[in-house]
Amino acid sequence: MDFKKIFISGARPTSIGGQAVMDGVMMRGPDRMALAMRLPDNRIYLKTQRLKKPGIWRKIPLIRGVVSFVSSLSTGMGTLMDSADILEKYIPEEEREEPGNFEKWLNDHLGPGATWNIMMAVSVIIAVVVSVLGFVIFPTWIVNFLGRWISSTILLNLVEGIFRIVLFVLYIIGISRMEEIKVIFQYHGAEHKSIHTFENGLDLIPENAREFTTMHPRCGTSFLMFVMIVSLLLFSFLGWPGLAARIASRVLLIPVIAGISYELLRWAGKSDNIVVRVLSVPGLLLQKLTTAEPEDSQVEIAMTALKAVLTGPEVPDRDGVIVDPEEETKEENFIPEED
Repeated sequence: MDFKKIFISGARPTSIGGQAVMDGVMMRGPDRMALAMRLPDNRIYLKTQRLKKPGIWRKIPLIRGVVSFVSSLSTGMGTLMDSADILEKYIPEEEREEPGNFEKWLNDHLGPGATWNIMMAVSVIIAVVVSVLGFVIFPTWIVNFLGRWISSTILLNLVEGIFRIVLFVLYIIGISRMEEIKVIFQYHGAEHKSIHTFENGLDLIPENAREFTTMHPRCGTSFLMFVMIVSLLLFSFLGWPGLAARIASRVLLIPVIAGISYELLRWAGKSDNIVVRVLSVPGLLLQKLTTAEPEDSQVEIAMTALKAVLTGPEVPDRDGVIVDPEEETKEENFIPEED
Protein backbone atom coordinates (compact mmCIF):
# COMPACT_ATOMS: atom_id res chain seq x y z
CA MET A 1 0.00 0.00 0.00
CA ASP A 2 1.50 3.30 -1.14
CA PHE A 3 0.69 5.79 1.63
CA LYS A 4 2.18 8.65 -0.41
CA LYS A 5 -0.72 8.31 -2.85
CA ILE A 6 -3.32 8.30 -0.05
CA PHE A 7 -1.94 10.77 2.50
CA ILE A 8 -0.64 13.20 -0.10
CA SER A 9 1.90 15.77 1.09
CA GLY A 10 0.75 19.30 0.35
CA ALA A 11 -2.89 18.34 -0.14
CA ARG A 12 -5.54 20.67 1.27
CA PRO A 13 -7.96 18.51 3.33
CA THR A 14 -11.63 19.47 3.23
CA SER A 15 -14.78 18.28 4.96
CA ILE A 16 -16.42 17.44 1.62
CA GLY A 17 -17.61 13.87 1.36
CA GLY A 18 -19.82 11.84 -0.87
CA GLN A 19 -21.55 8.61 -1.70
CA ALA A 20 -21.91 6.47 -4.79
CA VAL A 21 -25.51 5.87 -5.90
CA MET A 22 -27.23 4.22 -8.85
CA ASP A 23 -25.28 5.43 -11.90
CA GLY A 24 -24.08 8.51 -10.07
CA VAL A 25 -22.50 10.27 -7.13
CA MET A 26 -23.80 12.42 -4.31
CA MET A 27 -21.42 15.04 -2.90
CA ARG A 28 -21.98 16.88 0.36
CA GLY A 29 -20.21 19.99 1.60
CA PRO A 30 -20.78 22.30 4.56
CA ASP A 31 -23.42 24.35 2.71
CA ARG A 32 -24.81 22.29 -0.15
CA MET A 33 -25.52 18.76 -1.33
CA ALA A 34 -25.49 17.70 -4.98
CA LEU A 35 -26.56 14.58 -6.84
CA ALA A 36 -25.21 13.94 -10.36
CA MET A 37 -26.23 10.94 -12.44
CA ARG A 38 -25.60 9.45 -15.86
CA LEU A 39 -28.99 8.95 -17.51
CA PRO A 40 -29.78 6.03 -19.86
CA ASP A 41 -29.44 8.38 -22.87
CA ASN A 42 -25.93 9.40 -21.63
CA ARG A 43 -26.97 12.90 -20.52
CA ILE A 44 -26.03 14.20 -17.06
CA TYR A 45 -28.73 14.87 -14.48
CA LEU A 46 -27.97 17.29 -11.62
CA LYS A 47 -29.91 18.12 -8.49
CA THR A 48 -28.66 20.42 -5.72
CA GLN A 49 -29.97 21.29 -2.29
CA ARG A 50 -28.88 23.84 0.29
CA LEU A 51 -28.17 22.44 3.74
CA LYS A 52 -29.31 23.91 7.02
CA LYS A 53 -26.67 25.56 9.16
CA PRO A 54 -25.18 22.97 11.51
CA GLY A 55 -26.50 23.19 15.05
CA ILE A 56 -24.41 23.35 18.18
CA TRP A 57 -24.42 19.54 18.41
CA ARG A 58 -22.28 19.41 15.25
CA LYS A 59 -19.47 21.17 17.08
CA ILE A 60 -19.29 19.04 20.24
CA PRO A 61 -16.74 16.20 20.01
CA LEU A 62 -18.22 12.67 20.18
CA ILE A 63 -21.80 13.97 20.06
CA ARG A 64 -21.20 15.34 16.55
CA GLY A 65 -20.21 11.85 15.49
CA VAL A 66 -23.56 10.43 16.59
CA VAL A 67 -25.45 13.25 14.85
CA SER A 68 -23.39 12.80 11.69
CA PHE A 69 -23.91 9.03 11.73
CA VAL A 70 -27.70 9.31 11.96
CA SER A 71 -27.79 12.10 9.38
CA SER A 72 -25.55 10.21 6.94
CA LEU A 73 -27.61 7.05 7.27
CA SER A 74 -30.86 8.87 6.58
CA THR A 75 -29.44 11.02 3.77
CA GLY A 76 -27.61 8.08 2.22
CA MET A 77 -30.66 5.85 2.05
CA GLY A 78 -32.81 8.71 0.78
CA THR A 79 -30.32 9.62 -1.94
CA LEU A 80 -29.95 6.00 -3.02
CA MET A 81 -33.72 5.65 -3.36
CA ASP A 82 -33.90 9.03 -5.09
CA SER A 83 -31.35 7.92 -7.68
CA ALA A 84 -33.32 4.75 -8.42
CA ASP A 85 -36.51 6.80 -8.77
CA ILE A 86 -34.82 9.27 -11.15
CA LEU A 87 -33.44 6.49 -13.35
CA GLU A 88 -36.89 4.93 -13.56
CA LYS A 89 -38.38 8.22 -14.78
CA TYR A 90 -35.86 8.45 -17.62
CA ILE A 91 -36.09 4.81 -18.70
CA PRO A 92 -38.03 4.39 -21.97
CA GLU A 93 -41.71 3.60 -21.37
CA GLU A 94 -41.47 0.10 -22.83
CA GLU A 95 -38.63 -0.83 -20.42
CA ARG A 96 -40.28 0.35 -17.20
CA GLU A 97 -41.41 -2.13 -14.59
CA GLU A 98 -44.93 -1.95 -13.23
CA PRO A 99 -45.14 -0.92 -9.54
CA GLY A 100 -46.17 -3.64 -7.12
CA ASN A 101 -49.68 -3.93 -5.71
CA PHE A 102 -48.65 -2.43 -2.36
CA GLU A 103 -46.98 0.55 -4.02
CA LYS A 104 -50.05 1.07 -6.23
CA TRP A 105 -52.29 1.01 -3.16
CA LEU A 106 -50.11 3.60 -1.39
CA ASN A 107 -50.08 5.84 -4.47
CA ASP A 108 -53.85 5.66 -4.80
CA HIS A 109 -54.57 6.37 -1.13
CA LEU A 110 -51.69 8.63 -0.06
CA GLY A 111 -50.19 10.06 -3.24
CA PRO A 112 -46.70 9.53 -4.76
CA GLY A 113 -44.97 11.95 -2.36
CA ALA A 114 -46.22 10.26 0.78
CA THR A 115 -45.50 6.85 -0.74
CA TRP A 116 -41.87 7.83 -1.35
CA ASN A 117 -41.49 9.06 2.25
CA ILE A 118 -42.97 5.84 3.60
CA MET A 119 -40.74 3.70 1.40
CA MET A 120 -37.67 5.65 2.51
CA ALA A 121 -38.59 5.35 6.20
CA VAL A 122 -39.22 1.62 5.83
CA SER A 123 -35.90 1.18 3.98
CA VAL A 124 -33.97 2.99 6.72
CA ILE A 125 -35.66 0.94 9.44
CA ILE A 126 -34.99 -2.33 7.60
CA ALA A 127 -31.34 -1.36 6.98
CA VAL A 128 -30.80 -0.54 10.67
CA VAL A 129 -32.56 -3.68 11.92
CA VAL A 130 -30.71 -5.98 9.52
CA SER A 131 -27.36 -4.35 10.36
CA VAL A 132 -27.94 -4.68 14.11
CA LEU A 133 -29.12 -8.28 13.80
CA GLY A 134 -26.39 -9.33 11.39
CA PHE A 135 -23.34 -7.49 12.68
CA VAL A 136 -24.13 -6.85 16.36
CA ILE A 137 -26.42 -9.54 17.76
CA PHE A 138 -25.52 -12.52 15.55
CA PRO A 139 -21.75 -12.47 16.28
CA THR A 140 -22.17 -12.32 20.06
CA TRP A 141 -24.85 -15.05 19.91
CA ILE A 142 -22.57 -17.36 17.89
CA VAL A 143 -19.51 -16.79 20.07
CA ASN A 144 -21.69 -17.43 23.14
CA PHE A 145 -21.39 -21.16 22.38
CA LEU A 146 -17.61 -20.95 22.80
CA GLY A 147 -17.99 -19.91 26.43
CA ARG A 148 -17.81 -23.53 27.61
CA TRP A 149 -14.30 -23.90 26.15
CA ILE A 150 -12.87 -20.38 26.54
CA SER A 151 -12.66 -18.98 30.06
CA SER A 152 -10.96 -15.66 29.27
CA THR A 153 -13.53 -12.87 28.84
CA ILE A 154 -11.01 -10.79 26.90
CA LEU A 155 -10.42 -13.66 24.48
CA LEU A 156 -14.16 -14.18 24.00
CA ASN A 157 -14.63 -10.51 23.16
CA LEU A 158 -11.64 -10.67 20.83
CA VAL A 159 -13.09 -13.68 19.00
CA GLU A 160 -16.45 -11.92 18.72
CA GLY A 161 -14.84 -8.80 17.29
CA ILE A 162 -12.77 -10.73 14.76
CA PHE A 163 -15.81 -12.79 13.75
CA ARG A 164 -17.79 -9.57 13.21
CA ILE A 165 -15.05 -8.15 10.96
CA VAL A 166 -14.76 -11.40 8.97
CA LEU A 167 -18.54 -11.51 8.56
CA PHE A 168 -18.60 -7.95 7.26
CA VAL A 169 -15.73 -8.56 4.82
CA LEU A 170 -17.46 -11.68 3.49
CA TYR A 171 -20.64 -9.65 3.04
CA ILE A 172 -18.73 -7.02 1.01
CA ILE A 173 -17.07 -9.72 -1.10
CA GLY A 174 -20.45 -11.33 -1.70
CA ILE A 175 -22.25 -8.21 -2.90
CA SER A 176 -19.24 -7.09 -4.95
CA ARG A 177 -19.99 -9.92 -7.38
CA MET A 178 -23.29 -8.31 -8.38
CA GLU A 179 -23.05 -6.29 -11.60
CA GLU A 180 -25.02 -3.34 -10.18
CA ILE A 181 -22.73 -3.18 -7.14
CA LYS A 182 -19.61 -3.32 -9.33
CA VAL A 183 -20.79 -0.14 -11.07
CA ILE A 184 -21.55 1.53 -7.73
CA PHE A 185 -18.04 0.65 -6.53
CA GLN A 186 -16.63 2.30 -9.67
CA TYR A 187 -18.57 5.46 -8.89
CA HIS A 188 -17.25 5.18 -5.32
CA GLY A 189 -13.73 5.21 -6.74
CA ALA A 190 -14.66 8.17 -8.95
CA GLU A 191 -15.88 10.06 -5.90
CA HIS A 192 -12.55 9.57 -4.12
CA LYS A 193 -10.47 10.48 -7.18
CA SER A 194 -12.47 13.68 -7.64
CA ILE A 195 -11.97 14.74 -4.04
CA HIS A 196 -8.24 13.94 -4.27
CA THR A 197 -8.05 16.09 -7.41
CA PHE A 198 -9.71 19.05 -5.69
CA GLU A 199 -7.71 18.71 -2.47
CA ASN A 200 -4.51 18.81 -4.52
CA GLY A 201 -5.50 22.05 -6.24
CA LEU A 202 -5.97 20.67 -9.75
CA ASP A 203 -8.70 21.55 -12.24
CA LEU A 204 -11.68 19.23 -11.98
CA ILE A 205 -11.32 17.38 -15.27
CA PRO A 206 -11.15 13.56 -15.55
CA GLU A 207 -7.62 13.61 -16.98
CA ASN A 208 -6.28 15.10 -13.74
CA ALA A 209 -7.91 12.39 -11.62
CA ARG A 210 -6.18 9.47 -13.31
CA GLU A 211 -3.02 9.76 -11.22
CA PHE A 212 -4.87 9.44 -7.90
CA THR A 213 -5.86 6.32 -5.99
CA THR A 214 -9.43 5.21 -5.41
CA MET A 215 -8.76 5.09 -1.65
CA HIS A 216 -9.31 8.05 0.66
CA PRO A 217 -8.65 8.30 4.44
CA ARG A 218 -12.03 9.96 5.17
CA CYS A 219 -14.14 7.30 3.45
CA GLY A 220 -17.26 5.94 5.11
CA THR A 221 -15.84 2.44 4.61
CA SER A 222 -12.97 3.38 6.91
CA PHE A 223 -15.52 4.73 9.39
CA LEU A 224 -17.25 1.32 9.48
CA MET A 225 -13.93 -0.40 10.08
CA PHE A 226 -13.14 2.05 12.88
CA VAL A 227 -16.56 1.19 14.36
CA MET A 228 -15.74 -2.52 14.43
CA ILE A 229 -12.25 -2.02 15.87
CA VAL A 230 -13.43 0.45 18.54
CA SER A 231 -16.27 -1.89 19.50
CA LEU A 232 -13.82 -4.78 19.82
CA LEU A 233 -11.61 -2.78 22.21
CA LEU A 234 -14.48 -1.24 24.17
CA PHE A 235 -16.38 -4.48 24.70
CA SER A 236 -13.21 -6.14 26.00
CA PHE A 237 -13.49 -3.99 29.13
CA LEU A 238 -17.08 -5.07 29.80
CA GLY A 239 -16.40 -8.70 30.59
CA TRP A 240 -18.69 -11.46 29.31
CA PRO A 241 -22.08 -11.20 31.05
CA GLY A 242 -25.18 -13.14 30.01
CA LEU A 243 -26.36 -13.08 26.41
CA ALA A 244 -29.22 -10.64 27.02
CA ALA A 245 -26.94 -8.20 28.89
CA ARG A 246 -24.31 -8.45 26.14
CA ILE A 247 -26.82 -7.76 23.40
CA ALA A 248 -28.18 -4.78 25.35
CA SER A 249 -24.69 -3.36 25.93
CA ARG A 250 -23.75 -3.80 22.26
CA VAL A 251 -26.85 -1.97 21.06
CA LEU A 252 -26.82 0.79 23.70
CA LEU A 253 -23.14 1.57 23.10
CA ILE A 254 -23.56 2.06 19.33
CA PRO A 255 -23.80 5.88 19.75
CA VAL A 256 -20.63 5.95 21.87
CA ILE A 257 -18.76 3.80 19.36
CA ALA A 258 -20.00 5.94 16.46
CA GLY A 259 -18.84 9.10 18.24
CA ILE A 260 -15.34 7.77 18.89
CA SER A 261 -15.03 6.36 15.36
CA TYR A 262 -16.08 9.68 13.84
CA GLU A 263 -13.35 11.54 15.74
CA LEU A 264 -10.77 9.00 14.55
CA LEU A 265 -11.96 9.45 10.97
CA ARG A 266 -11.70 13.26 11.22
CA TRP A 267 -8.20 12.90 12.60
CA ALA A 268 -7.23 10.51 9.80
CA GLY A 269 -8.51 12.98 7.21
CA LYS A 270 -6.44 15.88 8.54
CA SER A 271 -3.18 14.21 9.54
CA ASP A 272 -0.67 11.81 8.02
CA ASN A 273 1.56 10.88 10.95
CA ILE A 274 2.62 7.29 11.53
CA VAL A 275 -0.08 6.60 14.16
CA VAL A 276 -2.83 7.73 11.78
CA ARG A 277 -1.41 5.61 8.99
CA VAL A 278 -1.34 2.48 11.15
CA LEU A 279 -4.90 3.06 12.41
CA SER A 280 -6.10 3.68 8.86
CA VAL A 281 -4.69 0.48 7.34
CA PRO A 282 -7.70 -1.81 8.05
CA GLY A 283 -10.17 0.68 6.56
CA LEU A 284 -7.96 1.33 3.53
CA LEU A 285 -7.62 -2.41 2.91
CA LEU A 286 -11.41 -2.69 3.02
CA GLN A 287 -11.64 0.13 0.48
CA LYS A 288 -9.80 -2.13 -1.95
CA LEU A 289 -13.06 -4.10 -1.98
CA THR A 290 -15.55 -1.21 -1.93
CA THR A 291 -13.91 0.90 -4.65
CA ALA A 292 -12.93 0.10 -8.22
CA GLU A 293 -11.04 1.95 -10.93
CA PRO A 294 -13.62 4.16 -12.68
CA GLU A 295 -13.96 5.18 -16.30
CA ASP A 296 -13.47 8.83 -17.25
CA SER A 297 -17.21 9.15 -17.86
CA GLN A 298 -17.86 8.12 -14.25
CA VAL A 299 -15.27 10.56 -12.93
CA GLU A 300 -17.02 13.24 -15.00
CA ILE A 301 -20.23 12.54 -13.05
CA ALA A 302 -18.46 12.76 -9.69
CA MET A 303 -16.79 16.02 -10.68
CA THR A 304 -20.11 17.48 -11.84
CA ALA A 305 -21.52 16.85 -8.36
CA LEU A 306 -18.38 18.22 -6.70
CA LYS A 307 -18.43 21.42 -8.78
CA ALA A 308 -22.06 21.96 -7.83
CA VAL A 309 -21.16 21.64 -4.14
CA LEU A 310 -18.33 24.15 -4.55
CA THR A 311 -20.50 26.93 -5.97
CA GLY A 312 -21.10 30.00 -3.82
CA PRO A 313 -24.14 30.37 -1.54
CA GLU A 314 -25.68 32.93 -3.91
CA VAL A 315 -26.13 30.31 -6.64
CA PRO A 316 -29.73 29.00 -6.61
CA ASP A 317 -30.48 25.31 -6.22
CA ARG A 318 -31.28 23.23 -9.26
CA ASP A 319 -34.12 20.77 -8.87
CA GLY A 320 -33.23 18.18 -11.45
CA VAL A 321 -31.71 19.69 -14.60
CA ILE A 322 -29.72 18.35 -17.53
CA VAL A 323 -26.26 19.94 -17.52
CA ASP A 324 -23.16 20.27 -19.65
CA PRO A 325 -20.18 19.60 -17.32
CA GLU A 326 -17.93 21.93 -19.35
CA GLU A 327 -20.25 24.83 -18.58
CA GLU A 328 -20.45 24.18 -14.85
CA THR A 329 -19.05 26.73 -12.40
CA LYS A 330 -15.35 26.28 -11.84
CA GLU A 331 -14.35 25.01 -8.42
CA GLU A 332 -11.94 27.83 -7.66
CA ASN A 333 -14.78 30.38 -7.48
CA PHE A 334 -15.78 29.36 -4.00
CA ILE A 335 -14.13 27.41 -1.20
CA PRO A 336 -16.56 26.30 1.55
CA GLU A 337 -15.54 27.04 5.09
CA GLU A 338 -14.45 24.09 7.18
CA ASP A 339 -16.58 22.99 10.12
